[in-house]
Amino acid sequence: MNRLNTPFSYKSLQLRNRIVMPPMCQYSVTAKDGKPNDWHLVHYASRAVGGAGLVIIEMTDVEPDGRISDYDLGLWSDDHIPAFARIVSAVQSHGAKIGVQIAHAGRKAEDAEVPVAPSAIPVTPDSKTPRALTTEETKAMVGKFRDAARRAIAAGVDTIELHGAHGYLIHQFHSPALNRREDEYGKDLSLFGVEVIRAVKSVMPPEMPLILRISAIEYIDGGYDLDHSLEIARKYREAGVDMFHVSTGGEGPAGKRKPGNYPGYQVPYARAFKETLDVPVIAVGMLDNPALADATIANEDADLVGVARGMLRDPYWAIHAVQAVAGKEAIPAPKQYARAF
Repeated sequence: MNRLNTPFSYKSLQLRNRIVMPPMCQYSVTAKDGKPNDWHLVHYASRAVGGAGLVIIEMTDVEPDGRISDYDLGLWSDDHIPAFARIVSAVQSHGAKIGVQIAHAGRKAEDAEVPVAPSAIPVTPDSKTPRALTTEETKAMVGKFRDAARRAIAAGVDTIELHGAHGYLIHQFHSPALNRREDEYGKDLSLFGVEVIRAVKSVMPPEMPLILRISAIEYIDGGYDLDHSLEIARKYREAGVDMFHVSTGGEGPAGKRKPGNYPGYQVPYARAFKETLDVPVIAVGMLDNPALADATIANEDADLVGVARGMLRDPYWAIHAVQAVAGKEAIPAPKQYARAF
């Protein structure tokens, strides 16, 4: 059966199929001003033409020093809104829905002169040592997430994703290995994330779902396991997260435990989130085989599948995947390209 091409509906988010283009940094803001340019327009719009149900714009940061590199996107100013609105409109005009992943790199901000983090712990011995945010700065950072979300909504997005995975700032706060604070944000590892979620929800339309990407486990020695991420996620769900985008790792160099790096290796974590928290989930991680992606939905391991590198290789992956599992009649190619399909 073809489950990839089944519509998905949750709150105000109505998707034509179960296929998500997850956020993937392009490092292509040549002006270093945080504004998306023609590369981003073509990149995202082409995946909408190619049949994706949901396109999520890459990690977009709440302040200039929150970027991984100076070539990343940002939403720290109202001046950014028109450039994002141009992309949002283009994607929507081709039948897909669109979100944006709002984030702060924290200690992984490579081009910041002095990165900030919950605690002064570098990523590696050779990395820059971050400065620990003060309690007041941490509270102010919550407001920066809220303001970035407001700008994304002004640009017309259909949903917002918060980046709480891969070792970026929200992840750093809820990681016992990376947060050694003695203030309220150290005593309750979920507090920063909870406050960000509540602040972002305060400016979102009531029916717009909020997605949070989370690393279900860490790979550094002494890193957290599934039980910890599920407990943190329960608090995030109570604060207002509607859907989890479940990945793993990214917090630092892997120790004794290594990523699986085989097709579907992260799917069991998505299923654990879905079953434990009773919320929709996006599974991701080497799901570019159409039969595997379809089976992930058919087995009810996840509600949606994110295909990253597959869509980098093939902008029309969604059309090709649906046709591979259900035949050419299952999903039409764009009429301009129909003769080639």
